[in-house]
Amino acid sequence: MNAFTQITIEGYRRLFDLNLELRPLTVMIGANGVGKTSFLEIFSLLAASAKGQLQSQISELSGLSQIVTRDKTDAIGISLSVPVPDGQPLHYYLKLVLKGQFYEIARETLAQHADAVSMQYIDSRGLDIKYYSTEDGQLLRPNWEHNPLETSLSQVPKMYQQPENIRTRLANCAFYSAGNLNVSPRSPARLPQQMRPAKLPGAKVETLVSCLYYLRETNPDRFEIVQDTLAAAFPDFERLGFPPVAAGTLALTWKDKNFSEPFYMDQLSEGTLRFLWLVTLLQSQELSAVTMIDEPEVCLHPELLRLLADVMREAAQRTQLIVATHSDRLIRFLDPREVLVCDAVSGLTTMTWADSLDLDKWLIDYSLDEIWAMNLIGGRP
Repeated sequence: MNAFTQITIEGYRRLFDLNLELRPLTVMIGANGVGKTSFLEIFSLLAASAKGQLQSQISELSGLSQIVTRDKTDAIGISLSVPVPDGQPLHYYLKLVLKGQFYEIARETLAQHADAVSMQYIDSRGLDIKYYSTEDGQLLRPNWEHNPLETSLSQVPKMYQQPENIRTRLANCAFYSAGNLNVSPRSPARLPQQMRPAKLPGAKVETLVSCLYYLRETNPDRFEIVQDTLAAAFPDFERLGFPPVAAGTLALTWKDKNFSEPFYMDQLSEGTLRFLWLVTLLQSQELSAVTMIDEPEVCLHPELLRLLADVMREAAQRTQLIVATHSDRLIRFLDPREVLVCDAVSGLTTMTWADSLDLDKWLIDYSLDEIWAMNLIGGRP
């Protein structure tokens, strides 16, 4: 199944009425408080709902009353479109409504439209739940116990292919806050780690060592890309090493051409370790369907951001990558079609793709970050 192509959000925090084309690489820019984090939260909410964890996710967000658009509505609506190979796109819609101190799933549909024919896989209205039965060829009420506080999508039998495809894709969304990485002196990132299969470096860098070692053993070509990227970023870098520390435990070392002995992770700078984590994440073999990264530029030297832009662009061929940044330097190395400008008008979020702003005449003489600094595209305080 391909990447999501369209999203509509109604009533979520400042995202009161947003209809947006989705692209493989989305880098959001804008002032603080204009809705960038809320946009990332939407995908985390959808991921939780697809895994049958909607109730706990809403509780974590302090209840539906705290995330609906203030003074505007008592409901949240989210609609997504995703292409289907050799078929018409799937359209998923979810509407949550305040019910006292709780919430109700007021409407949920999953449909596929083709000319005059509409195929409904899910058609739920409050407690009236209906699924399309492949055996009976019609919409039927479930003959199993249905939890009304969780989405119908999360409870659809896995034998139904199209609902399961989109459920799996939504459930496979991962959020990483680069600004909150734990790279303190005694953090797991700087200590030896158990040697075990790890396909991702962890949201807290807790499996960075095992992920790199597993990558070297299972996909040496991609591991070499990681090392080549590090060599381009740090000219004195030579190679990574994995000396055993104890039975089943490995350390990670960084060999510098200027020194005979390698550096261990506890000796690397915070910026170096963060860049290593980012490159490892974006080169990982098992990137999620949607990967969200908040503030990847934190503690990175501006010259590293050119390489980061290239790594993000390559990763966007394997995951739908959504990034929030405040770095004008990172924007310098991006194309307008990759940049989403976020503003607030009367307190509500607007989002505009930079390539829709007729920038060609400005890009003759200025870089994209300079145009942003000149406040020609918005996204400024």
